[in-house]
Amino acid sequence: MKKLLYIVANSKPEEISSSKTVGRALVNSILDKYKDLTLEELDLYNEHIPRPKYSYFSSRSTLASTDALSKLTVQEQNDVQQMIKLCDQFVAASVYIIASPMWSLSFPAILKDYIDCIVQAEKSITFTNNKPEGLLNDRPRTFIYVQSSGANIPWLMKPVLDKGLNYVEDIMKFIGISKFEELLIDGTGTTEKEKSEAIEKAKGKIDTIVDQIQF
Repeated sequence: MKKLLYIVANSKPEEISSSKTVGRALVNSILDKYKDLTLEELDLYNEHIPRPKYSYFSSRSTLASTDALSKLTVQEQNDVQQMIKLCDQFVAASVYIIASPMWSLSFPAILKDYIDCIVQAEKSITFTNNKPEGLLNDRPRTFIYVQSSGANIPWLMKPVLDKGLNYVEDIMKFIGISKFEELLIDGTGTTEKEKSEAIEKAKGKIDTIVDQIQF
């Protein structure tokens, strides 16, 4: 069976997190519609996400040789094995959801560490004449980015103020995933009423997104 990989980049409990609340509703809707998908969840705050070091690589996105890695500490060797595991898990999926808040015009740093782990040569990218090329265009895949933010950002300002969304879309296309959807929970505000209204508005977009999934 094909896999839906649900990645959470929010340390809040689900019941008080806008992004995780909408993310869960999206996951449930997808599984209801596509019975041939199995769910795998990855909470970045509950899983060890290594911070890639220079010594882990021989060149751009290429892990060091077995001999070089054997000279690292046990903890560093474990980090490399975890990076390989995370990348293999990502490559094996067909549908992806990341649920994340907007933090400082971007996203939590742990999500960047995770992305650095899954961009690996001969797994998600390759190099031809020293130019990178995504490998995840080998079959239909769909990526959905669920993001919550306190404000309503005018669409004209999104390229300037919503750097996290722009980066995630760019990096997914870089590794070969061209089908990218966004589900934004804008205007969660400062009151429970504002938050609830923003969540319900975002949930209203779920059916349309689910119908557009390709895998």
